[in-house]
Amino acid sequence: MNASLPLHPRSHFPPDFVWGVATSAFQIEGAATWQGKGESIWDRFCRQPGAIADGSHGDVACDHLNRLDSDLDLIERLGVDAYRFSISWPRVQPDGRGAFNPQGMAFYERLVDGLLQRGIRPYLTLNHWDLPQSLQDSGGWAHRDTCYRFVQYARHMAQALGDRVAAITTHNEPWVMAVLGHESGVFAPGVRNRGTAMQVAHHLLVSHGLALQELRADGCKSRLGIVLNLSPIVPATASEADAAAARLEDGRSVRWYLDPLLRGEYPEDVWHHLGTDAPCVEHGDMELIATPMDFLGVNYYTRSVVSANGSWNAKEHGGPLTDMGWEIVPQGLTQLLRRLQRDWSLPPLYVMENGAAFRDSLQDGRVHDGDRVEYLSSHIDAVGRAIAQGVPVAGYMVWSLLDNFEWASGYAKRFGLVHVDYDSLARTPKDSFHWYRGFLDGQKAQRKLHVGAMA
Repeated sequence: MNASLPLHPRSHFPPDFVWGVATSAFQIEGAATWQGKGESIWDRFCRQPGAIADGSHGDVACDHLNRLDSDLDLIERLGVDAYRFSISWPRVQPDGRGAFNPQGMAFYERLVDGLLQRGIRPYLTLNHWDLPQSLQDSGGWAHRDTCYRFVQYARHMAQALGDRVAAITTHNEPWVMAVLGHESGVFAPGVRNRGTAMQVAHHLLVSHGLALQELRADGCKSRLGIVLNLSPIVPATASEADAAAARLEDGRSVRWYLDPLLRGEYPEDVWHHLGTDAPCVEHGDMELIATPMDFLGVNYYTRSVVSANGSWNAKEHGGPLTDMGWEIVPQGLTQLLRRLQRDWSLPPLYVMENGAAFRDSLQDGRVHDGDRVEYLSSHIDAVGRAIAQGVPVAGYMVWSLLDNFEWASGYAKRFGLVHVDYDSLARTPKDSFHWYRGFLDGQKAQRKLHVGAMA
């Protein structure tokens, strides 16, 4: 399709709904050793032979650190209300303990001030996976001391920026850090031990609760929460075996995080399944984890289909897929959001990441990514359908602003609204960028009508 003839989501959104776009530090910043930045676990992991599909690394990435002003201009041109970004912990505190790096702090001061000058609300994420390597050398997230190091870091960042950022997320997708980083080992730091993974998951949640309590005690003005990657978990067939496998997977990837955060307890079925791999829980931990949040972030890309024998394959299913090989299932987002409302008592929800990788190509100065336009339109409509059914969704953010370093996939997978030429680092807004900008213009027009009607 041609983005000059855009798809218009049928849903209507509240006038105060927050529209945004998202990135993360390691994926775009580059400047891996600039002015005192410390090594992160992803800097180290990228050097392991075979860890990254194309053998690449994040040393330059999109060179965002050196192109900050022009990238902020791009965000302003897009017309979003909010920009979600993450802090590189080793850039601001190279060893994860001790002194903070004034040059690193100054970069994020510039970023936040630049957003505010352009009328864009900053949404800050403290941990988007790039733990300082020095902390990993001391045990990383498997060691309880890292929880306290994280709280010190969080307090420092909140004291520096908390008066100007709209929201602070403690952790992005703890399931990824725990399971992909410490059980399957396909993400940094590359550990392969289920018991370690579950202890990491617990410590991430403990550090989240500790940080919320300390930031509030410090008088932090920002709204505080966490962001989880969530999907509907469905059995591949109607068999009892597949249904049981889906229930367990739902427990491990969804309820293992939401139950402690919102109920103060781990799901019994998963705890029993883990046996000796269950984490060590200290007295008072569950009360800490269940510290009330101001918001809950949800990242959604696709559903998860589970078979007891592991035989289900999305490619063989025959439905449309992204370049990641993920099913395109917009109705799954509505299903997920409705399930969250049904099963838990929720704070306001934000869809903090939603987007798709496709095989984009730059031709005659344009990138015609109609598949992405259709993906975004259908998923925005899915959010609207959930709101219409009473789910408290307060915002939506596209992943991602820029094509970037896509973790273990390297630079082969492009999620951006803006094409990046990795040789010249030139930015070219895609058709999806222009479509989203046009959609947001329509939302702003509706806001003006609402304000006029209320006057």
